[in-house]
Amino acid sequence: MTIINNKVFRHVLPLQIRFNDVDKFGHVNNTVYFQFYDTAKTDYFATVCPDVDWEDVAIVVVKIEAEFLGQIKNGTTIAGRTRVTRIGRTSFELEQEVFDTQTQEVKSRCLSVMVLYDLARQQSMPFPDAWRQAISRYDGLSQ
Repeated sequence: MTIINNKVFRHVLPLQIRFNDVDKFGHVNNTVYFQFYDTAKTDYFATVCPDVDWEDVAIVVVKIEAEFLGQIKNGTTIAGRTRVTRIGRTSFELEQEVFDTQTQEVKSRCLSVMVLYDLARQQSMPFPDAWRQAISRYDGLSQ
């Protein structure tokens, strides 16, 4: 896993730990982290690219890699950070973290490769210029 440490996450979303997220050992089960990442990713795109018609376009995960760095216990206040680190022709790379908001300790990191998918044509699609510009501006990427 390669983490780009020289950039700032602008998108931060508070996350709620639900009753069913905690296993019999008293910590959040590692499978739940992917739900946290999905929640943060959804909010990221609603924030950065608010005019997307999700009836026509989907974002498909083609690769995902997570690293679990520390336990999250019930009652911990957590948030998710999300940023795009690279935009290609039809795909992009997303970096995310779940962290303890009290201590700033990163509990998990995730790197994903995502592909834009045209639902009508049932195939990948080129990255729209409007998305590319909005994301590049938001996350400080060079175009």
